[in-house]
Amino acid sequence: MESVMKGKVKVYSTAITAIILLILGIIISITVGTADIDLSMVFKSFFEVNLSKEQLIIQTLRLPRSIIGALVGANLAVAGALMQAITRNSLASPQVFGVNAGASFFIVTAFAFFPTLSSPSLVFSAFIGAAVGGITVYSFASGGGMTHVKLALAGIAVHFLLSSLTQGIIIFNEQAKDVLYWLVGSINGKSWTHVTIILPWSLSGLLIALLFSRSISILVLGESTAQGLGQRVDRIRILAGILVIILAGSSVAVAGPVGFIGLIVPHIVRKLVGGDYRRIIPFSALFGALLLVYADILARFIAYPFESPVGIVTAIIGAPFFLYLARRGRNIKQ
Repeated sequence: MESVMKGKVKVYSTAITAIILLILGIIISITVGTADIDLSMVFKSFFEVNLSKEQLIIQTLRLPRSIIGALVGANLAVAGALMQAITRNSLASPQVFGVNAGASFFIVTAFAFFPTLSSPSLVFSAFIGAAVGGITVYSFASGGGMTHVKLALAGIAVHFLLSSLTQGIIIFNEQAKDVLYWLVGSINGKSWTHVTIILPWSLSGLLIALLFSRSISILVLGESTAQGLGQRVDRIRILAGILVIILAGSSVAVAGPVGFIGLIVPHIVRKLVGGDYRRIIPFSALFGALLLVYADILARFIAYPFESPVGIVTAIIGAPFFLYLARRGRNIKQ
């Protein structure tokens, strides 16, 4: 009984701490930049209309950028957690599984050959590309039994293939050169239009993932165990795959292929709250938002006063983590 109480206290304290840090990160994100804004001005901008330059910067640039960062981080982290659950592999993530690269390739292709496409249409292009990338990697990696080494090799091969095709389109198409900065992964310059594009997909995807978290927890116990407990394994896997496509695809469509969030965050969350996906999914969303918001803050100081893509920071953090997992050489223990 005492250990159960200690576990609940740890979970609640972790949640409260993360929420406080996320709110603090959003406030810092709003104040920090080429134009430093006083903290008092941040709070005044929400309650007073003074039409000042600072208020314009906050409400049209900094605030939507912070919201996009939180949504994209939450989406990618939950997508990574779902992928690791359905494959039972510690290296699974939207980037390693080719989902990000597939979405990027289809978006750049659509942008190059169909420049008049609307933003919602580009999101659907990202969904198709994410599905193609993920299915391709899964097909290669699952032949003869999936292992973390086969997954990594298949993912890297497909990632480089799709990335090379994407770069080829950019080189030979003048209209596509504008997406070079986006390809690194960036939330700079995002507006309320981008918030309205990603918000419905994020909310629906995260909510459905949370509702099916119990089924995901049972699935990771093993296929035979899940079937014995009355779970429809194939349907759960298909649903989880669709959620990954929605969450990762919408994120790539808005912010580009931001890497390693989906790989890092689920591992951190399991260490903090255990292996129950009823906790992993909401905490992955929270910590994913937290990580990307702070990564975006750090990205502003890499080449200050110029902006740097947030994907640079996540790559610096995530690449060593990926190598650590690959060296450890074992599948996840759910």
